[in-house]
Amino acid sequence: MSLKTILIHPDPRLKKVTDPVGAITPEVGKLAEDMLETMYDAPGIGLAAPQVGVMSRLLVMDCVKDPEVSPRPMVLINPRITWSSEDRSTYEEGCLSIPDQYAEVERPAEVRVEWTGLDGKTHEEEFAGLWATCVQHEIDHLDGKLFIDYLKPLKRQMITRKMVKLKREKARL
Repeated sequence: MSLKTILIHPDPRLKKVTDPVGAITPEVGKLAEDMLETMYDAPGIGLAAPQVGVMSRLLVMDCVKDPEVSPRPMVLINPRITWSSEDRSTYEEGCLSIPDQYAEVERPAEVRVEWTGLDGKTHEEEFAGLWATCVQHEIDHLDGKLFIDYLKPLKRQMITRKMVKLKREKARL
């Protein structure tokens, strides 16, 4: 396993719609493993392939935060939301590609998602709470959308300027 470099906004790859994953190959499995390791190391609760520069419809997540509860790493290949609740919930979201920036985003409180697993089978599950927010946030990444795209233009520009400055500072190191 190896840690991947997480792209920082603004990066044009973060704004592109990703391509569906074809066959579930050993390379796809290795990518998923590396992405989970990278996500846990960051630390984060979700990571989408375009965030590590891979333009494929693949995401990983694990929203278990309680140290007393076993982790639940999930790999979702070609995920799609098949149902969203009318109820809404608001979470203060952050993103590994937009470090140290948080904002409240309103989304459906519950969603049903269908995806292909590493086993090649179709899976379906309903997510609520943090899991629902996370899976929607990561699927947005696969569609070239960031959580800041939900914000008012001024707040979005302010965060983008901070990220440009951060990238400049990192480039100097």
